Amino acid sequence: MRLEELLFRHAARRPGHEAVVCGDRRITYEQLRTNIEKQKAGSRAGERVALQVPNSIEFVEQAYAAWAAGAVVVPINTRLAPPEIELILEDIASGVQSAPDDCLILYTSGTTGQPKGAVNTHANVIVQNVEQHVAAWGIGENDRFLATTPLAHRAGIGRLVNALGLGGTLVIMQKFDATAALSLIEHERITVAGLPPTVLRMMLPAIKADPRRCASLRKVIVSTEAFPAHLARELSALLPGTQFYGVYGMSEAAVSSASLEEQLERPGTVGRPLPGVDVRLSSENELLVRGEAAVMKGYFNRPEANAEAFRDGWFHTGDLARQDADGYLYIVDRKKDMVVTGGYNVYSREVEQVLGQHPDVVEAAVVGVPDALYGEALAAFVQPRPGARPDAQALIEHCRARLAGYKKPRHVVFVEALPRNSLGKVLKAELRKRGVT
Repeated sequence: MRLEELLFRHAARRPGHEAVVCGDRRITYEQLRTNIEKQKAGSRAGERVALQVPNSIEFVEQAYAAWAAGAVVVPINTRLAPPEIELILEDIASGVQSAPDDCLILYTSGTTGQPKGAVNTHANVIVQNVEQHVAAWGIGENDRFLATTPLAHRAGIGRLVNALGLGGTLVIMQKFDATAALSLIEHERITVAGLPPTVLRMMLPAIKADPRRCASLRKVIVSTEAFPAHLARELSALLPGTQFYGVYGMSEAAVSSASLEEQLERPGTVGRPLPGVDVRLSSENELLVRGEAAVMKGYFNRPEANAEAFRDGWFHTGDLARQDADGYLYIVDRKKDMVVTGGYNVYSREVEQVLGQHPDVVEAAVVGVPDALYGEALAAFVQPRPGARPDAQALIEHCRARLAGYKKPRHVVFVEALPRNSLGKVLKAELRKRGVT
């Protein structure tokens, strides 16, 4: 089964059903099918089509037209800088023709080096965003899905395929705005929304002012970053009729999902593996994943990276993890994000989570910096809450009270905001370069 075949089936059985809404435009499944058929001649089978289009109905039509022609879509975030775009365009222009079952090439954010293109097949996209999500979240054809993130991002693709893969309705935000998002939820009767924690924090004041505006909201999918416990509790109290689900995955693989109840019962968990996903831990506690259609086909034009990532039938995620007796996963840290201080391994994520529990802290990023005595010391870059004036020593003591002594930050640097790339990920390499002087 292919993505365009799924959509055409929905167009045949419910042609007048609203398929996509964006701004002032509304389009039915039959209208969408007609537009796709008109545009598909612009692509060729096996061709890699760079799709650098802002959130719009045009993005949807051009993506499905490429798929209908047998081409492979390469979504490019419009917020990328020209050199980043040029790297992607040069990469996809090289190599052999893509296979007919290839669907998407999703480029990783490149926080640890040059971006790599994760090749996902039609089976990958359908299994991960239709079959697994139906089983995990109970979504269906009568839901109205809100996409707040760029459609060129994995999370945006997720909402697109959730909606059009099931025959539901996709409502697209052209550009995120907290007030506009709440208005869309209310007026479009949104039932399922993809809302990263950053977006939820921005929307929180408006939700507090009138929670009834979210009365239609059945499910919220929280992805792209960890869902802070204090934010989860506050939102669940404001919206008791809404179910929140955290998602753990990457451009290369779908891994797990956790309900809010599971996250609160087991702090730090990213849930249990999704249906059809097998996991195990290596001798170094790296999380390994396999499963039919759960893992990408491979990195485009990167034989060495594929040899490193795929070994003995398992995909190596690069994340350090643990799994409890009930099968729940906990991501301890990125394998390359570990600080070795005085001979001890310290996982920065653990320290960041503790700092994030302090009432004066919005967010923190922890990196290793050179230390004459210990080799490396932990430096915490902290974004305070508006109006708060936290004391560096108090934050260190806060960590000392909750972690082993060697895990506490030696340095605390206050910043107005943490540096991020176009996908919202914290640029730790930039923090390391900035240092603590």
